[in-house]
Amino acid sequence: MDLFKTVPPNIVQSIRAFRMSDLQDEAQRLGQHFLFAHCANALTKHQVLTAIARGFGFPKHFGKNFDALSDCLTDLPYKTGPQAGFIVVLDQLPDTQKFDREARETLLDVFRDAAEFWADKKIAFRVFYSVAVQI
Repeated sequence: MDLFKTVPPNIVQSIRAFRMSDLQDEAQRLGQHFLFAHCANALTKHQVLTAIARGFGFPKHFGKNFDALSDCLTDLPYKTGPQAGFIVVLDQLPDTQKFDREARETLLDVFRDAAEFWADKKIAFRVFYSVAVQI
């Protein structure tokens, strides 16, 4: 089964109809890295970046800013040698006063830039995200 039959190899998109467990299974089937960050409890940029750093296993010295995120998504894995690809899930990104739509778009732009970086190297980098529903 090819879960990504209609999904380009380097994209940032809403998770929509995909289930996280299916994405994780597909990463394993393809031999790709599965990176998951659960952001439901985050309210601020710092908390979102902390959740991503924890979920992705970034080094302790990670700067918790968008430039440091970009570096960790590109430089660090690239320096470790050949990569099979990445499936990234950003689960329940907040929609709060301290992490609003503009902040979310900036975050997703960092992931789009990383997708372009990996596309240039012919390595899949698919990012799926969801936004927390505010009650």
